[in-house]
Formats: sequence, structure tokens, C-alpha cells
Amino acid sequence: MSGTTRPTVVVTGGSAGVGRAVAVAFGRRGWNVGIVARGRAGIAAAVEEVRAVGGQALGYRADVADPRAVDRAADAFAEEFGGIDVWVNNAMVTVYAEVAQTTPEEFQRVTDVTYLGQVHGTLAALRHMRASDRGTIVHVGSALAYRSIPLQAAYCAAKAAVRGFVDSLRTELLHHRSTIRLTMVQLPAVNTPQFDWARSRLPRRLEPVPPIFQPETIAEEIVRAAHDAPRELWIGTPSWLAILGAQAAPAFTDHYLARHGYRGEMTPEAAQAGRPDNLFDPVDARRDHGAHGRFDARAKGSVVAADPMWLHIGMIAAAGLIGGAALAAARRSGR
Repeated sequence: MSGTTRPTVVVTGGSAGVGRAVAVAFGRRGWNVGIVARGRAGIAAAVEEVRAVGGQALGYRADVADPRAVDRAADAFAEEFGGIDVWVNNAMVTVYAEVAQTTPEEFQRVTDVTYLGQVHGTLAALRHMRASDRGTIVHVGSALAYRSIPLQAAYCAAKAAVRGFVDSLRTELLHHRSTIRLTMVQLPAVNTPQFDWARSRLPRRLEPVPPIFQPETIAEEIVRAAHDAPRELWIGTPSWLAILGAQAAPAFTDHYLARHGYRGEMTPEAAQAGRPDNLFDPVDARRDHGAHGRFDARAKGSVVAADPMWLHIGMIAAAGLIGGAALAAARRSGR
């Protein structure tokens, strides 16, 4: 806990979607909440919502692709609240298009925000946590960090890069016997506004690959990860199946996604021509979009999350039981 009576969390991308729900979830628990985002209206509404549920909040306009801006935000929060206890790296952007239709500038921008934004946030958090050698850094990932899908190559690659970065940093902290904790949460599809403001060259409107979950139920699991700091937390059985399936049968999942992946990322409705996107500029500068997207009627309000260590132990145990039963059957048959 920092020097004030309340612990402090910083949430990047905290003005909308999952980040907004995470900021409010911490605020409901009485935390100080620092919100980093680009859009003025979204930040202002998020700060107001956190305060309304019992937290203290401070917003800071910054693009996480700019490391100096992230450092300034961290300094502002530490000065206002007396320190930083938890940092949640959540900010992201994406582009929906085939690789051949995605420009080098778009690949660079997704990398700068979705991958390097987490690097910049982590460096800023470590700078404030190292003096006391305590704190927790939460990296918001995706099942796509393990299993890439078509039409989002830049985003999938960035999430995979985050996973590689976190694994390397974890070994360094262990080497130095640091008590600063890292955790990465792998998310399923979530009902957020991003599907109406992500850049897209697809012919139909975007949708998350179902099943879809509400951002508040995901936020509760992220808060739990910040408290317990498992090495990873896989949120939602769709995440478990996607990751384990990719590990067990990668070629099969390649062909399955080639057949079904395109359809799963689009609705039957035609795309809206000329709509703004948030790749380079915020779309919540003048209007707050909140945490939810347009999929409330289809989104689930509960989710199951698991530390993959226990999933793997369960799989090994199940394989042992099946193998033992098969061996016993073979012996009986032999007799």
C-alpha cells in the first residue's frame, strides 16, 4: 500500500471498455484510481464514475505510445496519491484487415500502442515500485496471444509480444529476488465499444467472436489477478479452449480458422462507410462511450477464470487416469 490510506492503481486505456470497467471496479473498493487515456470526454466521465462509487480518481491525457508522456502520468499519480501499488496495462488499438491490406504505418501504430504501450507502462511502474520493492503490474492480454486469428495480424502479434516481454521480465525480477509481482490475464471476447471504432477494411460490421462477456465480469477477474498475482489467469472457457487447442492441434486450428474465422468476426450488416476510428486519434474526445458496446443482449454476465497451472495439472491427472484405465483393461483382456 502506498503512503496514503487508500491503495493506488493506474489503468491505461481507462476511459472506455474493459479499462473503464476495471477503473470503476477498483473505485468501488475505495482505491485511488489513475486513468490514462487520450479522449477528454471519456476521461472526465470515467473520473466522475469512479468518484460516484466511492473511489478517488485523477485523469491524465497521454498516448501510451509516447514513453515520456507515460512517465509524466506516472509521476503525476505518484505525487497526487503518494505512490503506485498496482499498474494495469490495458490500452490497445487494432486494425481489421488482411495482412496484404494493412499498411506498414498501421502495423507500426498497433505495435506502438498495443505492445510498446505495455512496455512503457511497465517501465514507468517499475521506476516507482523499485524503491520499496513492492507492487503488482497487470498485463491485459488475450487468448490471441497464443492463437492468432485471421484479419487481426497486427493485434495478435502485439499481444504475443507482450507475453514474451512479460516472461523475460519475470525471470529478471526473480534473478534479483524482487518482490514486485507480474501477472498476465488472457481475455475472451468482451462487449466493448472497440468494435465500432477499430479501423476496418472489412465489408461488414465488426463483432467479437462469440461467446461474448460483459466488461464488468472481466474487470472483477482482473482485480482478482491484481490481488492474487497468478503467473497467468485465463478468463473464460473460450480462452481455455482456444489456447489449449492451439497447443494440442495447431494445424487443425489453422484450417478451422481459415474456414470459419472470417465469418465469426463480422455481423451480417454492411459496414458503415466513413465512420471514424481510434487508431491515431481518440473518438471519445467529445463524447463518452462508456464500458459497453452494442452487444448487451448477447453478452454473458458471469465468467469462469482459472490459473493455467491448475488446468495443466488437471489435464495430466485426467490423462493418467485414462491411461491407467486403458492399461487395466488391456491386462484384463490379456488374462
